[in-house]
Amino acid sequence: MQRRLAAALVTALTLFASGCTLPAFAPNGAAEPAKPGGAASTAGAPAQWQPCPAVPEKLVGRAAGGMTYECASVAVPRDWAAPSSGETYEIEMIRIRSKAQQNRIGSLLLNPGGPGGSGIDTAVYLSFGQALGGLPTAVTDRFDIVGFDPRGVGRSSPVKCIDNDDQDANFGSDPDPVDQADFDQVAALNKKIADGCAEKYGPQLPFFSTEQAARDLDALRAAVGDPKLTYLGYSYGTLLGATYAQLFPQNVRALVLDGAVDPTENYVQGSEAQAKGFERAFTNFTKWCEQTPGKCPIAPDARGAVTDALAKAEASPVKGADGRDATPGWIFYGLISSLYTESGWASVAAAIDDLQRSDASGIFALADQYAERKPDGSYSNLFDANMAVNCADTDDAPTVEEIRRLQSEWRAKYPLFGAPLAMGMLGCSYWTGKRDPYPTGPATGAPPILVVGTTGDPATPYENTADLAKMLGGGRVLTWEGEGHTAYPSTACIRDAVDGYLIDLTLPQEGLRCPAR
Repeated sequence: MQRRLAAALVTALTLFASGCTLPAFAPNGAAEPAKPGGAASTAGAPAQWQPCPAVPEKLVGRAAGGMTYECASVAVPRDWAAPSSGETYEIEMIRIRSKAQQNRIGSLLLNPGGPGGSGIDTAVYLSFGQALGGLPTAVTDRFDIVGFDPRGVGRSSPVKCIDNDDQDANFGSDPDPVDQADFDQVAALNKKIADGCAEKYGPQLPFFSTEQAARDLDALRAAVGDPKLTYLGYSYGTLLGATYAQLFPQNVRALVLDGAVDPTENYVQGSEAQAKGFERAFTNFTKWCEQTPGKCPIAPDARGAVTDALAKAEASPVKGADGRDATPGWIFYGLISSLYTESGWASVAAAIDDLQRSDASGIFALADQYAERKPDGSYSNLFDANMAVNCADTDDAPTVEEIRRLQSEWRAKYPLFGAPLAMGMLGCSYWTGKRDPYPTGPATGAPPILVVGTTGDPATPYENTADLAKMLGGGRVLTWEGEGHTAYPSTACIRDAVDGYLIDLTLPQEGLRCPAR
């Protein structure tokens, strides 16, 4: 399993009103990544842009009106500590320009999080404009929007070391195995996956770290021709941005870090923070069910309904149309998927209600969107990359015995999410690759950085916001009193504050709190 739960921007939801509630980056069943072809430029050289209208066409069926799409790639050293080795990864980018652009400031580079999320896909979704949940015209009129897939992700020398059967077994496994034999079975699967990645990639594994990716980001800044970086990072993208600010403070123009990861937390603290965040978000969901029973078919006791569904699935799981059993693992990930956005609450309530009538289609739809599992049973490389990056970053993973103890302790503190989040640390406990932890200090010399937090965020809890701003030394906190994961560009208050910073470098007033609606 991945370290913690994948944390990222949800874009496709608002854009296409599909009812999806994935935590990541593309609608389920999206086309395979497509490259425009042509040679990659070397690090430090200008990008060689080529038109690539096929990318939005394959992702969403069309290009956004009034936008142009160009793609390029940059060859970066596999190991920035040994740049003359000759071994490289290719980092793929897309540049989206509004035909109405004027008074251009530069490029806005963005990362949607994960780790493992495609910035190329996210840039395409955000190009469809404010009316569909995309970027405001105030931003697209002044910036090129540049999405990139970090090393190991999507189109950029992707890591792929978990086969489809093991992915199915992983997501379907018991999220909280109480019996020792059941625990050992889940642990053995995690070891098999970690060993498989080590066998395939071996000495490359530390090269997928966040610090290496942050150095790539500076090469991308140079490739697009910007003297200083303007960056929008969501979720894990806040960690990437914070790492960049520490390594290259003199190259920062403006960084928006939305959905903060706290780099100063150790591995166990970060996982427990997510357990607390999801438990809080689930409690908010249950209160919504009580208050709006007409929209929530499992009201008034939503917690009881979910707990009952998990217990019944352990004893006698409902079979899905494709032959899969709707085990507690699939139900758990369906639940997780729906908590990333408030719009997902009605979907999971309906899916749990359907399970009571032996219909698992809704819960599988939610879980598959989270897992990026396609109808043919294949997976994207989201969770391969998620594991590779997180484990490369982590040098303090607990032992298997410590995880077994934490499983029991966190179950008592966070009844639905504590034990699964403890189990989620097993993958990195078995990881044999060399580690390359990111730095955790101030961005001395960088201009002020805007850190955005959402009070109901399950994946990157709100408490992280002030901690990240404090660590950087020049952070300004902007609060959204809403539900779900990440804030920009959800409301006019948030949009105005972030746009003013990106365009004019004007920070929002100290302590600004934007209402949910």
